[in-house]
Amino acid sequence: LLTPYRVTMDMMKLTGTPDEELIFMHCLPAFHDTETEYGKEIKEEYGLTEMEVTDEVFRSKYARQFEEAENRMHSIKAIMAATLGNLFIPDVPSIK
Repeated sequence: LLTPYRVTMDMMKLTGTPDEELIFMHCLPAFHDTETEYGKEIKEEYGLTEMEVTDEVFRSKYARQFEEAENRMHSIKAIMAATLGNLFIPDVPSIK
């Protein structure tokens, strides 16, 4: 259904972005190979070895998905602290 929208290396090059500025980001999980149990199930059931991104792009020098995932973790923690701060931030008495 969505295979025409799969991110491939050809698609990355078609952006026209200079090589040193080109990046690939993904919020994860990404189904890019058959190395996981779920990847194997997808291959058996649908015959797909890659879904939204090719393994070539996922493992390329342009890939920044793990940096994005780490940044997302810190963002989530900040949102939790801002909205549920009384549960996560101890009440420190003010100094007078």
